[in-house]
Amino acid sequence: MNLPKLTVAFDTSAEPLRKRVPSHDEHGKPLSDFMMLIPGLRDKPKHLVDAAIQDVHIALTHFSHAVVFAEFNLKLNLLWVSIRPIQGIRFEIASAIQRHVPEAKLVSHI
Repeated sequence: MNLPKLTVAFDTSAEPLRKRVPSHDEHGKPLSDFMMLIPGLRDKPKHLVDAAIQDVHIALTHFSHAVVFAEFNLKLNLLWVSIRPIQGIRFEIASAIQRHVPEAKLVSHI
């Protein structure tokens, strides 16, 4: 199985995210997911949107050992992140994102 490289994607695909997101790693182990909301981001000027997305990407690259997929849906202001199941890593990643983008809120994790 080829896992996607770490990217913050902007996808307009009609296919549901649940069908595109990897559920298992290259060794068959299940991955974990979480979502973050960045309220009002889509309504901000383009340069602020670009800066926030760049900040999220920078935060995620510090966790490249754990993050296997990330997609930001600007229409919904929603960031989806799929990670390897490492104890406590989702909260470390969410905290790192919040340090870069303080308005980001952890809304769900699986």
